[in-house]
Amino acid sequence: MQFASQWLDLSEPHVMGVVNVTPDSFSDGGSLFPSQSLCLDAAMSRARDMVAEGASFLDIGGESTRPGAEPVSAQQELDRVIPVIEAIKASLDVVVSIDTSTPQVMLEAAAAGAGLINDVRALGRAGALSAAASTALPVCLMHMQGDPKTMQDNPVYESVVHDIGDYFKQRVSECEHAGIAAQKILLDPGFGFGKSLAHNLQLLNQLQSLANQGLPLLVGMSRKSMIGNVLNRPVDERLHGGLAVAIMAYERGAHIIRVHDVGPTVDALRMAHAVMSSI
Repeated sequence: MQFASQWLDLSEPHVMGVVNVTPDSFSDGGSLFPSQSLCLDAAMSRARDMVAEGASFLDIGGESTRPGAEPVSAQQELDRVIPVIEAIKASLDVVVSIDTSTPQVMLEAAAAGAGLINDVRALGRAGALSAAASTALPVCLMHMQGDPKTMQDNPVYESVVHDIGDYFKQRVSECEHAGIAAQKILLDPGFGFGKSLAHNLQLLNQLQSLANQGLPLLVGMSRKSMIGNVLNRPVDERLHGGLAVAIMAYERGAHIIRVHDVGPTVDALRMAHAVMSSI
């Protein structure tokens, strides 16, 4: 698949490293904001480490989507993400993914060099569909029941896998009508976004049914509460569980694994790929 100027073969697994440039990230406590302002040097140090460890993508997000998160303004997002995107594109050979739902941020991130729009709201905000289409970039549509502030209050599904599959069919159709070809669309089932532990486990177990829709899958379970709840581990002790679910996702058809711990995940996926592609 073409991501702006870069081509990646999605028949092999790829790792997306997370670079949250928010002061309230659930996974790292906003470590890139030591004084409530972005430390570009720290962000770039993390980015360089992740690329050296084998990340094909870096996902840059300026608005927290953790449960209970409050929205931020477009200008706040821009101030956080654009300097990081520009610095990465100036020095690193990696696809930059912009994690945003905001049309203005999509447009300016694309102009700064982003190669993928990764939207937890599946281009549902006013103007997002037309903005994304105008960039001509690939898009990743994520499923989320509700919004980040309330999504975990009481998620309910008739069938979590079938409901998500139907949602994706509708959103892909709307994207195509807006001028975004299916060949430029990836899907993310949205683990932890409006889903109980039981929903998340069932979703991973049956992930192949979503892969069968024929579009590349991106999944993100790294350090999430589904791992913590099963293993009774805090956020900083969920690596082993994260590696397990990353491999299970790849075995069930996922193409891109979004993680905080790039090096160990790259090694695990390379091993799994070698076994699964052997004759």
